[in-house]
Amino acid sequence: MICLENIKQAAKIISNKIIRTPLVYSPTLSRLFEAEIHLKLENLQKTGSFKIRGANYKLLKSLEDIGPGGVVAASAGNHAQGVALAAKQAGISATIIMPEWASISKQEATRSYGGEVILIGQTLAESLNEARKMTREGKMFIHPYDDPDIITGQGTIALEIFEDIKDVDMIVVPIGGGGLVSGIAVAAKAIKPDVKIVGVQAAVCPSAYESIRNGKLTQVESKKSIADGITVKQLGTLNFAMIKDWVDEVVLVEEEQIAAAILLLLERKKILAEGAGAVSLAAILSGAAKVLRGKKVVLLISGGNLDSPLLERIISQGLLKNGRMMRFGVALEDIPGTLASLLSLMARLKANVRHIYHDRHVRNLPINVIRVELELETRGPAHVEEIAHQLNAYGYAIELR
Repeated sequence: MICLENIKQAAKIISNKIIRTPLVYSPTLSRLFEAEIHLKLENLQKTGSFKIRGANYKLLKSLEDIGPGGVVAASAGNHAQGVALAAKQAGISATIIMPEWASISKQEATRSYGGEVILIGQTLAESLNEARKMTREGKMFIHPYDDPDIITGQGTIALEIFEDIKDVDMIVVPIGGGGLVSGIAVAAKAIKPDVKIVGVQAAVCPSAYESIRNGKLTQVESKKSIADGITVKQLGTLNFAMIKDWVDEVVLVEEEQIAAAILLLLERKKILAEGAGAVSLAAILSGAAKVLRGKKVVLLISGGNLDSPLLERIISQGLLKNGRMMRFGVALEDIPGTLASLLSLMARLKANVRHIYHDRHVRNLPINVIRVELELETRGPAHVEEIAHQLNAYGYAIELR
């Protein structure tokens, strides 16, 4: 049974192996919700994720049981990096089984921390099964979430939160397999029984939500998500039992809401969060998790390992949705001065041209007509409307993208 004393002991054991991450007050979010909103920045943790906590505690507690074969783990990203670094620090070899679709950047990050990466499996479950088989070779298997030591290590986050703010009213935590929320909930409820613990999942993979709703451990289908770190089809057995006992509510957020949260953190707070790390903010922005006026709320930003290409797409789509970017196509006569006139109009309207592409080889266009596509930086929705209105007034038949 995991208790507060276990978690306090874990905090002492791993104290020189991790970063005590900051708890940052957000004036913007606090004004928006008329509450006191704080961000626990585990994206600034070693390896960019909270996972290093549980991995370190598991390894350091089990040193006498680890043979020459070292340890083996399965993960698509953050657990892989946490185990690899923790093993390297302890002088132990680590083999990491990653699904074949794991991003190249996360593979390389895991290797850079000293892990031997092997790509096996189309799903995380297949990778986990392969990792378990390697125990026959004398390797110790480290589960990403369904393990008492892993849960205990993750629970050390709650100790830091209450050291900084003793009267927290609500903590909002991402849920994947359930190790993080289980550890935080046990510690937090022991310190302050009336604190509300809200777990958040991506709606495309609602394993905890459905398990709680059905009253039994439930496996769900999963679609691709920008919160790939929490797309776990089934909770761990131990985690489900603890979530039932200690977590007050589990809510769901949609992909667009997660993307909006990532963009807001980046623009307003200069914080880079991965999708799984931003779901806590997405939950309060969407209203899935209700923030009561005047309450003290901590949002756990669990990780910051976001692939650069995905970040670029999130920023572009977010800017388009928020009216900060405008894309349109228009047909122009292929004669000198037509493109210059269009660009001159954009300059008068104070729209910054980011990209321009013109094509003379478009099917079904007259031979004396070219197709031009523009991407503009704009001030907001009203500016986009003004530009579209002026383009129409000047006789341009535009197609918005």
